[in-house]
Amino acid sequence: MPAVWRSQFRGILGSGLWRAAGLALLGVSGLLALPSFAATKVTIAVVSLDGDPRHAPRRMERAYPGHPTGRAMDGVKLAAEDSAFELDAAGLELVVKDVVLPNAAALPQALAELKAAKVQHLVADLPLAELRQLVQAAPAALGGAIVFNTGLDDDGLRAQQCAAHLLHTLPSRAMLSDALAQYLAARNWRKALVLQGPLPGDALQADAFNRSAKRYGIKITQQKPFKLTGDPRERDLGNTRLLTGEREHEFVAVMDSDGEFARTVPYATQWPRPVVGASGLLAAAWHPQWERYGGPQLSRRFHKLAQRPMQGHDWAAWMAGRAVATVLVDAPKAPVAQQLKALRGGAVTLDGFKGRKLSFRAWDGQLRQPVFVIHVDGVAGLAPLDGVLHRTDVLDTLGVDEQESACKNR
Repeated sequence: MPAVWRSQFRGILGSGLWRAAGLALLGVSGLLALPSFAATKVTIAVVSLDGDPRHAPRRMERAYPGHPTGRAMDGVKLAAEDSAFELDAAGLELVVKDVVLPNAAALPQALAELKAAKVQHLVADLPLAELRQLVQAAPAALGGAIVFNTGLDDDGLRAQQCAAHLLHTLPSRAMLSDALAQYLAARNWRKALVLQGPLPGDALQADAFNRSAKRYGIKITQQKPFKLTGDPRERDLGNTRLLTGEREHEFVAVMDSDGEFARTVPYATQWPRPVVGASGLLAAAWHPQWERYGGPQLSRRFHKLAQRPMQGHDWAAWMAGRAVATVLVDAPKAPVAQQLKALRGGAVTLDGFKGRKLSFRAWDGQLRQPVFVIHVDGVAGLAPLDGVLHRTDVLDTLGVDEQESACKNR
């Protein structure tokens, strides 16, 4: 029997419902036994850190825009469920393993256990230091590995700190800034007052926004520091009306990697100006009110599983699981090195419910994808916007293009 027929036959007979219905129709229960095929199990491990400050209960409750509101485990579980039919047809089953590290020192032991279980697909839901440690150790410890970053938008992970086996399903900070800048330029909002916080992440956000502003013709009229503090000598640094007192700007861009200050800015400015960046209007990988290309169905399935709305980090985790399932179906017996080559080389494309085929960039491992420009109630736009052009792929207008990339480990 040809291999493709055998695969389809196995998928049809692998369904218990189909087998039971067939026997009932034939009226030969107990007399005829249809063949049963045991699926090959492939395990994908979701690696997280106990006590991760990003997942602190109080922080989750506040649900700052652009921040995770749950663990990556939920998105990967949904991806395994969504992929079950096509995996079954290929004689495969995707098993999701939850690996919670008590601390960073526990990583070597966890990797040893994963090696014993023959795990080579990892979804990282980790802070930066722990993610870098995992990326450095996983290939040698597991005999080859693919690591998916679903939680961090750091541009450095796609540049100097990149790795050949590290793929990113969450948009980079540069992609998010470019999406927002494209929308602002399209609306002809070109004069920005930038409010920047004191944290290192705030400076990185400001660097990304400044790059995108220059790229799309947005002028920064002023850049002012803000600070949330109880010190009466510095209270003016947290006074939104004072910070937004000059009139030349057309919108206020808030660079706040924490999110607490940014939430206080919309509708509290001195002059009637839109607020963008970390609150108000911002860029994201997903919004639960996305209404096209099957988005409502995906959001509903996630809400049913996780009992919360699907946000950008959840979509990125789901996308990582779907990437593993897709490359397994494409070549069920391929070694992990060949799977990585197929993903990073663009031979395998993915459906992310965004209206375009998605693929990973060869130069930095980033998933090229449309990015939503959102507010609390819905989607205002989808970047790349109409009229934005690129010589090969318009999705590469978001983020760092090949000739700009500082990634050397391709």
